[in-house]
Formats: sequence, C-alpha cells, structure tokens
Amino acid sequence: MPRTKHVIQTRARRKKILKAVRGAYSGRHRLFKNAKETYRKSGNYAFADRRRKKREYRTLWIARINAACRQNGMSYSRLMNGIHLLGIQIDRKMLSEIAIHDQAGFKALIDKARAVLKTSKEATAARVTPKL
Repeated sequence: MPRTKHVIQTRARRKKILKAVRGAYSGRHRLFKNAKETYRKSGNYAFADRRRKKREYRTLWIARINAACRQNGMSYSRLMNGIHLLGIQIDRKMLSEIAIHDQAGFKALIDKARAVLKTSKEATAARVTPKL
C-alpha cells in the first residue's frame, strides 16, 4: 500500500477553498478543480470591482450635481468652470451632498459661479475685439 504524505495540509488547503466558494452554483462549490477556478476568479473580480466602485460613485455624484444645476438654470460644466475660476476647492462628493441637503447653499454657490463667469466672459470679450 502506498504511503501518503502531507495529507493534513492538502486537506486543509482544499477545505479552505471549498469553504470560500460555498455559495457557488452546482459543481463550482463541490468539485475542487472547479472550486479552485471560482476562487481565483472571485479574487480577480473583487480586485477590479474595488476600483470600479470608485468610478461608479464619481459618476453618481456628477449626475446629482448636474440635476441640481439644471434645476437652477445652469449646466454642470459651467458650474465647475465657475467654481474653478473662484478658486474654491471642493470635491464632487461634498458638492453633491450640498446639492441634496442644503439647496440654499448650493444656490448661493451657483450664483457666485454665474457672477464670476459673467465677469470673465466680459473680460474675454473686451480682450478679443475684432479689428476692422
């Protein structure tokens, strides 16, 4: 009869993987070869999705800011340009929170951005006058 070596470590490794893929469908949680692939892929998906989540939240914040801007008669890009010209450094997450929970404060921010855009547009128009 052949002698078995390292059975305890092998069984422990297999049990760890099979426990990790417990909720998988069909043989993906029963058969070790399939479970190993599921385990590896789940790690890859988790790694990629941690980065994707950040992109999705930024998209959500921009959509919320844009909706609040449109209600106040301004586009998102013009608001962001005005905020940049004012020198206000606020991230999109906080800006979306202000848009949701403090409409008056957001309107004041839009009014400031609108004013600075108007003055910058007038300054640009004065600088670039066509020569006849």
